[in-house]
Amino acid sequence: MSDIKKVVLAYSGGLDTSVIVRWLQETYQCEVVTFTADIGQGEEVEPARAKAAGLGVKEIYVDDLREEFVRDYVFPMFRANTIYEGEYLLGTSIARPLIAKRLIEIANETGADAISHGATGKGNDQVRFELGAYALKPGIKVIAPWREWDLTSREKLMSYCEQHSIPVDFSNKKKKSPYSMDANLLHISYEGGNLEDPWWEPEEDMWRWSVAPEAAPDQPTYIELTYEKGDIVAIDDQPMSPATVLAHLNKLGGANGIGRLDLVENRYVGMKSRGCYETPGGTIMLRAHRAIESLTLDREVAHLKDALMPKYAEMVYNGYWWSPERKLLQGMIDDSQQVVNGKVRVKLYKGNVTVAGRQSEDSLFDEKIATFEDDAGAYDQKDAEGFIKLNALRLRIAANKNRQLG
Repeated sequence: MSDIKKVVLAYSGGLDTSVIVRWLQETYQCEVVTFTADIGQGEEVEPARAKAAGLGVKEIYVDDLREEFVRDYVFPMFRANTIYEGEYLLGTSIARPLIAKRLIEIANETGADAISHGATGKGNDQVRFELGAYALKPGIKVIAPWREWDLTSREKLMSYCEQHSIPVDFSNKKKKSPYSMDANLLHISYEGGNLEDPWWEPEEDMWRWSVAPEAAPDQPTYIELTYEKGDIVAIDDQPMSPATVLAHLNKLGGANGIGRLDLVENRYVGMKSRGCYETPGGTIMLRAHRAIESLTLDREVAHLKDALMPKYAEMVYNGYWWSPERKLLQGMIDDSQQVVNGKVRVKLYKGNVTVAGRQSEDSLFDEKIATFEDDAGAYDQKDAEGFIKLNALRLRIAANKNRQLG
C-alpha cells in the first residue's frame, strides 16, 4: 500500500496528463487533485475541468495566472535583458517556476503528500518543476510518471486510454500539429517531428502567431512604449496591465513578422535540442528596454548587467529561479531600474524592430558635452592626452620589456 494518499498534478487536459491521472490513481491508489494554469497559451482551459471530473477527480483547480506570470516573472526577467545562448528569450523556462509555486500552494491547501507533472526524463522541464518544488517545500514527494512507466510512445498511451476507458477526443487528429508545442503569453515553441533534423527548414504553416517577414505589410508600424522602473506601463500613452502589454505587443509583432527563431540549444540534462520559437512581444520588449537603458543607466552599471546576464539566463533556463543566487542578482537588477523611466519609439517592419527614438527625464545623455559642434568649453579635449597616457602606461612598460603581443 502506497504512503501517498493525495497528489497534485499539473494537468493540461491533453493525452499525456489524462493518462497520468488514471495511472496515479491505479499505481499509487491515491486521490488526484488537478491544477490547470492559464498563462496565456491561447487555448480554452475550462474544458480541462470537465475532463478531470470525468476521470473521477474531486478537487479541480483552474487558475488564471496571466497577470501574475507577466508581472512577477516575465517583467523581472526582461529587466535583466535576458537571453540564453545569445538567442533564446526563455519563454518556456520562465513559466515553470510559477507553475511549481502554484503546485506547492495547492498541495499545502489540500493536504497533499506529493505533486506530479508530465515532463519527460529527457527534457529540462522536469528539472525546473522539481527544483522549484523542493526549494519551496523541501519534504515534498515528486512523482514523474515518464521516469517510472513503460508508456514510451503515443501508440502505447492511446492503447492505455482504450483499456482504461479514458475519454480522449481524436476528432481533430488530422488537424493536430506534428510538433510538440508549448505556449504561453511570452512565446510558443515547436519541437520534434521534422525539426529533429537540424537541416530541415520549417514549413510556413507551422508558425501560429506571426506572418512571414516577406508577407508583412509594406508600411512600418510605429509604437511608443512608456517605461517606469524598467517595466512597460503604457503603449501609445494608453495605460495597460502587464499581461495586456504583452498580449498587445504579440499582436503587433506577429502582424509585422517579428519574433521567429530557429535554434539548436544545449539542454541542462546534457543533450542538444533543436526547437523553433515565436516571441513577437518579447522581441520588441528586449530591443526597447535596451534602448531606454542606453539613455538612463550609468556606463559601468550597464556593463556589469551585461556581464552578469548570461549567468542569470542560465539560472532561469536550468530551473534555479527560486535559488538564493538568482534572488541576489534580481535585487541588484531591480535596484538599477529605479532610473529606467521614459519613452521609447520603435518601428516594426518586415521582421525587424528598429529603435526610432528615446527620451527620459532621467537621461544621462548631455547634448552640450556630446555635440560635434562648439561645446563652449563643456569638455576640455586636452584632458584626453593624460587619460590616454595613463591607460597606456602598462602597455608601454611591457613593450619596453620586449613583451610583444600577438
